[in-house]
Amino acid sequence: MILRGDMRAVVIDTPGGPEALEVRDFAIPLVRSDEVLIKVTAAGLNRTDVIQRGGRANLPPGATNILGLEVSGTVEQVGESVTGFKPGQLVVALTDSGGYAQFVSVPEGQVARAPQNLGLVEAAGIPEVAATVVLNVLMTGKFAPGETVLIHGGTGGIGSFAIQLIKALGGNVLVTSGSDEKCVQARELGADLAINYRTENFGEVVQAYGGADIILDTVAGSYLDANLKAMSTGGRMITIGKQGGASANIDFTLLMKKKLTLTGSLLRDRTPAKKREIMAQTVKIVWPLLESGAVQGTTDKIFALDDVVAAHRYFDEGTHQGKILLDCR
Repeated sequence: MILRGDMRAVVIDTPGGPEALEVRDFAIPLVRSDEVLIKVTAAGLNRTDVIQRGGRANLPPGATNILGLEVSGTVEQVGESVTGFKPGQLVVALTDSGGYAQFVSVPEGQVARAPQNLGLVEAAGIPEVAATVVLNVLMTGKFAPGETVLIHGGTGGIGSFAIQLIKALGGNVLVTSGSDEKCVQARELGADLAINYRTENFGEVVQAYGGADIILDTVAGSYLDANLKAMSTGGRMITIGKQGGASANIDFTLLMKKKLTLTGSLLRDRTPAKKREIMAQTVKIVWPLLESGAVQGTTDKIFALDDVVAAHRYFDEGTHQGKILLDCR
């Protein structure tokens, strides 16, 4: 079957602020042999979308100027080599691009059944954050039960999810947030300690607590010294963002004495084969916890697709606590 017709989607032609986003008509994507065409219910907003909006994203091969890295929806059509899905199934997906749309075509390995006991709209906020935490804290960081994990941005989409997942897996969770209100919310989600980075030196606080075995770092540059101070002997830091700058001087003496491991990570530019592996691990580890209620979705606010400019303005304000979603129906 060849699906024909138009769909609505969000694009960025000229980099800029939220007002640069446009909702336009496009042809429904063609489905390659290894792809699943999804009729999108909802899409999640991520900082990578803001980076792409500003013209700074390194797009993977085949990515388009239609934004969006995660969706939920219904299988509309499958390619001839797809064996794991059929039309009508409820799914979520980790996309390379194209999620802010009414239809998106995604490699089969990046699609998963929608978690049960979670609304399909809210499920759109799961794939990117869950895969990010599984990849970086569990696969790269080699987290073990009983270890302490420090998360920067404790009430954002990644932080809100990571707190719950790490606690469910038997870890201790420390977070930094930018207000006392956000610190309260982080503790309500299960954080053992929440630090207001505007009023406290988190490096000293975490050091006094006993140190962090793993740091999930979204800030980089300006946080390097405090991160090194916060890490326990043998600690691992995985940097996934550079909101505090792309460079900093490092004290290699401290690095050697503490036997630290520092690494960087991106999810979007990985190969389909690697994303298949990450998604498989994510479903294996996270889905049972979602379905039992041990880990829950953390939706902050839902906007209509046509209100994408307002959604990005809200994201840019930095006051959200959890995921911002677009209803694409």
